[in-house]
Amino acid sequence: MSLLSEQEIKSALGNLIGWTYDNNAIRKTYTFDTYMDGINFINRLADKAEENNHHPDMVVGWCRVDVAFTSHDQGGVTFACTEMAQATDAIL
Repeated sequence: MSLLSEQEIKSALGNLIGWTYDNNAIRKTYTFDTYMDGINFINRLADKAEENNHHPDMVVGWCRVDVAFTSHDQGGVTFACTEMAQATDAIL
């Protein structure tokens, strides 16, 4: 799968609320009422990532999870990244 151009990324982000493009990745911070809500979200996202063989970088904080998608093989954002961003939003 090939890298998206910066224009293609910006266009895709127009349909993804709260996602930003930075440092060759698309990113979003999710907030939760409890720490365990964030952990449950990560578990569901991990299942979806395995299903699609496209895995995010995640940072867990107190009632917060930062998610970033990039293609480590390609060195930037691909269509699979934007699809997984949509799937991540759908988990909630």
